Amino acid sequence: MWERVRKRGIGIMDFAFGTWEHEDPEAGFHFMKICNEVANFLEFQANPKRLPLVRKIDELPQDNYGREGLSHITVAGSLMHGMKEVEVWLQTFTPGSRTPIHRHSCEEVFVVLKGSGTLYLASSSHEKHPGKPLEYPIFSNSTFHIPVNDAHQVWNTNENEDLQMLVIISRPPVKVFIYEDWHMPHTAAKLKFPYYWDEQCLRTPPKDEL
Repeated sequence: MWERVRKRGIGIMDFAFGTWEHEDPEAGFHFMKICNEVANFLEFQANPKRLPLVRKIDELPQDNYGREGLSHITVAGSLMHGMKEVEVWLQTFTPGSRTPIHRHSCEEVFVVLKGSGTLYLASSSHEKHPGKPLEYPIFSNSTFHIPVNDAHQVWNTNENEDLQMLVIISRPPVKVFIYEDWHMPHTAAKLKFPYYWDEQCLRTPPKDEL
């Protein structure tokens, strides 16, 4: 089946490249790259059963995606496992590490498994910029949620212990707007999509073990 899809995809890419090679070669190249990534994503979406139904968390792929102090595991993901409505992550932050200041158009729930830290939340999404955030202490056996499009940041402010949280988001894959500071205008926030772990899924489709 997927051999036919690959051949059809190659035909589309050849057509696009042939159309643009004289007018805009760079655009043709980027279109071919996008077609390759989409084909890989669709192939995996059509074969969610290739992964075991029950999986050991400590055997799932783990990475920091270039962010020092972070350990991220996608427990159940849109691109990785074919989830439609929710996505679940297991994230661990070493002392002093944190998320960027960011917002997204989905609901997000955190369950703190161990450690403690601080949630910074700016609920002024109707203003031109996030503004000064409110600070909330978070701790083991606590939970909190982030309203849609509220800028926020989670920081491990505990100097002696890792902060580990289970994170659940709606409407995956997530589109993230990143801020350099709390006074950066919403219009200047940088969109990161696909996000780092989703980007890796598109680049490297899982191996079919069947």
